[in-house]
Amino acid sequence: MIYLDNNATTAVAPEVREAMLPWLGEFYGNPSGGYRFGRQARKAIDESREKVAALIGAHPEEIIFTSCGTESNNAALRSSLSLRPERKAILTSTVEHSAVDEVARFFGETGYDARFVEVDAEGHLDLEAWENALADDEVAVASLIWANNETGVLSHVEAAAEIAAERDVYFHTDAVQAVGKVPLSVADLPVHALSVSAHKFHGPKGVGALYQDRHARFQPLMLGGGQEEKRRSGTENVAGIVGMGVAAELAAARLDARESAAALRDQFEEGVLETVEGSAVNGDRDRRLPNTTNLFFPGVDGEGLLILLDEAGICCSPGSACSTGAVKPSRILKAMGQISSRARSSVRFSLSHHTTAEEVAEAVSAIGTAVGKLQVVLPAGGGRVVGGSGGK
Repeated sequence: MIYLDNNATTAVAPEVREAMLPWLGEFYGNPSGGYRFGRQARKAIDESREKVAALIGAHPEEIIFTSCGTESNNAALRSSLSLRPERKAILTSTVEHSAVDEVARFFGETGYDARFVEVDAEGHLDLEAWENALADDEVAVASLIWANNETGVLSHVEAAAEIAAERDVYFHTDAVQAVGKVPLSVADLPVHALSVSAHKFHGPKGVGALYQDRHARFQPLMLGGGQEEKRRSGTENVAGIVGMGVAAELAAARLDARESAAALRDQFEEGVLETVEGSAVNGDRDRRLPNTTNLFFPGVDGEGLLILLDEAGICCSPGSACSTGAVKPSRILKAMGQISSRARSSVRFSLSHHTTAEEVAEAVSAIGTAVGKLQVVLPAGGGRVVGGSGGK
């Protein structure tokens, strides 16, 4: 198997698995217990909190452990809305992950003004429109994705956050795809909340974190026993949290290797563009994650291509893994101005530090073969190119 779907999930690192095992076995104490057996678990959680905080430049007390990035997003958005009841608008972009997009749309149907700022053909936010959307002082929370999960495009988060700060607006960023792949620090910009998910950087599934500025108010989403300093009730997933801490440590150590990761991605990308006539890259080729490429294949049905590549042992994705089973064209690519046929003919490939040059070469060959078969069945067409960077 050649795994090129690391934006969907990553392999759990061996060091992470090893660190988790004792907490799934002999050290099963409840971290809320006042006895030594429970205090062992509490200490392990606190140590992991420090490691996750270090990865994003936060203070340990600003880290709230959650079950996933989706919960973190929901907690941040719902908290900010409940704490500013006089403001009845929520602001975001048209290229958010569904865990933000669906929340905004839900509140838009329940009395709030849900505002969605558009992006250009390369996937970048219209900052002037963003500023105009904040002008009436009605926005309670503004949320912008740090790195798009489908295209890898990096948003101008700093500029968007500063504009929100000028209007005294709570700012949240979904950094699930960015953390562990690119350097970032919440100390460098006015971010009130930031969402993280462990399984995107070789940690376990079922555990995430929410950075919450210790100077900002917070209303818990989960009520109950008062765990996580009364910010997220529920017995902590000790093994998962320990694994997330180790994964954060490993990710921090690998950040310096991102240029080599980008070089391998570029090798893969150029190989495909050379092999498949008319293929092109969707989104900005410069300002993006080092591991991600979203490619358009003219005259090819993306779902059909996935089937053939799966048969060849190659894992990739038409877009967000959270939209599995949907045959609709990518909402993200359509928001970037692509017509439906191009969106349906596009596939996301995302590498990791485990990906090898040999795997890249084999994948390029398999893609060329699969596309050739599909173009015989479905000749020509595929839609116009809008704003992408073309190949040969």
